[in-house]
Amino acid sequence: MISTLRQKYTHLYGKNVNVEEMDNRFLSLTSDHKALFGKDNPMIFSASGRTEIAGNHTDHNLGLVIGASINLDTIAAVTKRDDMIVNFCSEGFPKCTIDISDLEIKEEEKNTTASLLRGVAKAFKDRGFDIKGFDANVTSKVLRGSGLSSSASVEVLIGEIFNSLYGDDSLSPVEIAKIGQYAENVYFGKPSGLLDQLSCAYGGIIGIDFENKTEPKVEPLSFDFADYDLEMVITDTRGCHADLTDEYAAVPPEMREIAHFYGKENLREVDFNAFIKDLGKIRESVKNDRAILRAYHFFKENDRVRYMLSELKEGDIDTFLYNVTESGNSSFRFLQNVYPSSCPSEQGVSLAIALSEDILDGEGAVRVHGGGFAGTIQAYVPKRLLSRYIEGMESLFGKGCTTVISVRSLPVARIY
Repeated sequence: MISTLRQKYTHLYGKNVNVEEMDNRFLSLTSDHKALFGKDNPMIFSASGRTEIAGNHTDHNLGLVIGASINLDTIAAVTKRDDMIVNFCSEGFPKCTIDISDLEIKEEEKNTTASLLRGVAKAFKDRGFDIKGFDANVTSKVLRGSGLSSSASVEVLIGEIFNSLYGDDSLSPVEIAKIGQYAENVYFGKPSGLLDQLSCAYGGIIGIDFENKTEPKVEPLSFDFADYDLEMVITDTRGCHADLTDEYAAVPPEMREIAHFYGKENLREVDFNAFIKDLGKIRESVKNDRAILRAYHFFKENDRVRYMLSELKEGDIDTFLYNVTESGNSSFRFLQNVYPSSCPSEQGVSLAIALSEDILDGEGAVRVHGGGFAGTIQAYVPKRLLSRYIEGMESLFGKGCTTVISVRSLPVARIY
């Protein structure tokens, strides 16, 4: 097993993979499978976390995004069963056991792993697959609450397990992502978009166009920031512990207020020049300046994603980094998702950006990462500044707040 897995390590974890650490991780996984289920030689699956490179809060209004799979993953040891029972043992959590002969939505399972398992199973059943159960034990390096999509990683992992065991690997990463979104929306009870699942499932850097939300266009890119002596660093600011659901939830409908002014459902359907021309009328009608500013961010960010895709294709790293900074500035000034309006005294993300800019001193780039309001920032740090950067972030937010990530080339897959 280990010799087979080693051939895939660099594609999963990058050029600087710690081979011994990964060997031990997979050996421990299979040992735990034997202890839990009494079964030898399980299949091994891996699904990555993800990072958002560009397109902050654009996907929900049918916009453009650049996402990437990363070298932090969720892995599972799996063996088939001959009945309809699924046992799912995630490290650090109670064992989850469900009977997938019953695929009804259970209100008491909302926001639990059981709901995701049942939802993914239902999606496969609806597609005509003859599914049965499995035993799985799972461990993850995708940091929870870090904006790296630990939940989406688990969703697409479950989808790929069913796909491999009972679907002859016939479903594409895009279809696996849709199944994960379905389980999260309908069974888990979270109204998320498709960005997270697509980025976790596909592998590599991808441009995503959500104009057709049921059939998004995916454009794979081949690019390695290490070739430009840059490290991608995520910093968890360990910020505001208030319930920020209302802050996140306000963004899509406020953008749509402007779309509705034009009789449209989403901002992607609105012409930017008409929007600028009609600003006075819009302001008088919607009476919400923040909604107007958020719409302005959407239009500019959508254009920026187009530019950044071209810059990555052409290897124009300097202009790309300039636009990373512009994306962050737009999020701060216009989207206004860098700190919660309900808690202005807590501005950890703002502080992290300020300190990052001081350390980088005009090199690299930094921006808010993911949903915002609290949480994480993303920085592109020259390798010679990496130690200083990490030391600075940890002096402010505590030991272990930074994670150096790289792009993973493999999609969600059975790897053994």
